Amino acid sequence: MRTVFLPCAAAALFLLGCATASGDAGQEPVLQVRIINFNFETVRVTWSPRRYSGTNLTFVYKLSSDEASRPCCNYIVHEGHTAGCLLEARKDEILCFSLGNGTDVLFRKCEWISAYLKPSSPEDLSFRWHEDAVTVTCSDLPYKRLLYEIQYKSIFDTEWQSKEGETCNVTMQGLDSEKCYFFRARVKTLESSYGSDTYPSDWSKVTHQQRGELRDSCQDKKLFPKFILICGMIALLTVSLLLLSLWKVRRLHKCLMPSVPDPKLTFPGLFELHRGNFQEWIKDTQNVSHVAKTEATEQECVPEETLVVQLQKAEAEMPIVTTGPLCPPVEGEEASGDTSLVACQPPQGGEVVSLGGFTFVMTDNSYMLL
Repeated sequence: MRTVFLPCAAAALFLLGCATASGDAGQEPVLQVRIINFNFETVRVTWSPRRYSGTNLTFVYKLSSDEASRPCCNYIVHEGHTAGCLLEARKDEILCFSLGNGTDVLFRKCEWISAYLKPSSPEDLSFRWHEDAVTVTCSDLPYKRLLYEIQYKSIFDTEWQSKEGETCNVTMQGLDSEKCYFFRARVKTLESSYGSDTYPSDWSKVTHQQRGELRDSCQDKKLFPKFILICGMIALLTVSLLLLSLWKVRRLHKCLMPSVPDPKLTFPGLFELHRGNFQEWIKDTQNVSHVAKTEATEQECVPEETLVVQLQKAEAEMPIVTTGPLCPPVEGEEASGDTSLVACQPPQGGEVVSLGGFTFVMTDNSYMLL
């Protein structure tokens, strides 16, 4: 839609006809009309042109402060035809208007313009932080019986949270100053005072606040390492709990259903060579063990070349004739040459040791170093 200005003289003829026109009581309106009062500054009246497509309807109105009715001088044009009218307003007044097609009056109505009030959006929001709360203030509108709604959310929230007050001085509790928050505000009317046909104001521009400071946006990079750290710790804890659960389940499974040992590991060759015939396997195993044991015994019994010393018991009835350091020859014997008459008798109570052609007598207190 766009707004155009038509000369007031173009509706002069219709003004004479509609100033005293009256519709039938209880007659249903033939047009859909919408009225919006923008903060008691401008009143916009629009109608649906579909039923009267291709027709320029005329709009005549009169405010309670006016002396006479007058035609619209500021039409709203849609697709080349009139679709609404903009009126200037200074205060809450009664608006009476009529819509006509030529000399036919199609619609007539009288209403307080406050019944269609749409307040202006709050401006210049200010924030005052104190611990875990923030107070939002702005300039109040010049008229009363309004509700100021403040909405806020953090970057971790998906929906807006609201707080209302009758003045633009609203405090919200339970906020974390370390988080970045979005704030916006609007104004609504009290239905008990203005009725149900009013409109809330448009939302104010979204403001970003963190640590009591105004920010351009809530894409704070300082929050990401902390967020990633928290997510990493949660993931690590989840994995640890999962592994602990698996270990507990495995342990419980072992307690309830103990594992059966595999005989392949305990009896090598039982299934590979004997196809599970334990009798054949045990015979083969015994033969192998006996042979291995015999070979091991033979290896252990290999004789070593050692010096062998024979100990012989000296027999009293057997004379020992010898020559050596223990029995030196007698001069008389050597002269006569008869060695059989005199024999060297070993001492009694000892053992005779023969070593390298020599004979020694060992007693209990003697020893020999080889």
